Amino acid sequence: MRHRLGPIPPASEITPREVYLDRRRLLQGLAGLALVGAAAPGSAASALKYRPNARFSTTEQKNSFEDITTYNNFYEFGTDKADPAERSGKFRPRPWTVTVAGEAEVTGRFDLEDILKPHPLEERIYRLRCVEAWSMVIPWVGFPLADLLKRFRPTSRAKYVAFTTVNRPDEMPGQRYPVLDWPYVEGLRIDEAMHPLSLLAVGLYGQVLPNQNGAPLRLVVPWKYGFKSIKSIVEIRFTESQPPTSWNRSAPQEYGFYANVNPEVDHPRWSQAKERRIGAGVFAPRVPTLAFNGYAGQVATLYRGMDLTKFY
Repeated sequence: MRHRLGPIPPASEITPREVYLDRRRLLQGLAGLALVGAAAPGSAASALKYRPNARFSTTEQKNSFEDITTYNNFYEFGTDKADPAERSGKFRPRPWTVTVAGEAEVTGRFDLEDILKPHPLEERIYRLRCVEAWSMVIPWVGFPLADLLKRFRPTSRAKYVAFTTVNRPDEMPGQRYPVLDWPYVEGLRIDEAMHPLSLLAVGLYGQVLPNQNGAPLRLVVPWKYGFKSIKSIVEIRFTESQPPTSWNRSAPQEYGFYANVNPEVDHPRWSQAKERRIGAGVFAPRVPTLAFNGYAGQVATLYRGMDLTKFY
């Protein structure tokens, strides 16, 4: 119904932004091509109509469009931060369908346009914190995840929401190698998914999502590390038990299910106590990492009574 590139490298071996700044001119052109490719076939423009949402937006200075679209983690296109912009030009985000399954009254396969149609878009400026101790401030355009999930009327057995990324190794060259067990999967507890901060993003900087940023539909959960914000979603499944997640399955001693930003819990190979803002410059000092990425006032109650050093 329709309604290995090699072993996973440590952070110290991943090309830092300052090393490949000389690629900027090339990447700008490629990012532009990817953005055009993200628009629906036949569309004349990639601009989106939206309203700003100040309530859920940070007042911090936004990163540039170039920062956001040329420094990405999207292993489906490669493990280097520049790979997604360089290698995503053949990816086709239209046409697109999303399958809804599991513990819900309404299930099936839905065209992307049907998913988006009832939801007015809004811009929210969120911080995105990566586990490698860098961060960005991004003006996302999208709509609350809860607004979509409620349409499918999850049952009382739905305790979690699982997400799956598209698996197209012919268009996503990183999937041709066993860096991870493809397709990429992620999940949230249902109260996390229903929290008003959780966003389904379809654009950034007022334009359709570029391929390298997760076109055409991605999750943004701003109080968690970036790998929780799954990209290019093709399935949403309501489950009674905690679903597997790609990084937890690959390296459970390093990546937990919850992945809340927590400066008190270090990654086994580096500290998470401080971070550097992408675009701030090579010599910019690192700044203290904020609990829940600065959103503790909104989300800390979700984890009341939990040992967050155990449930990391």
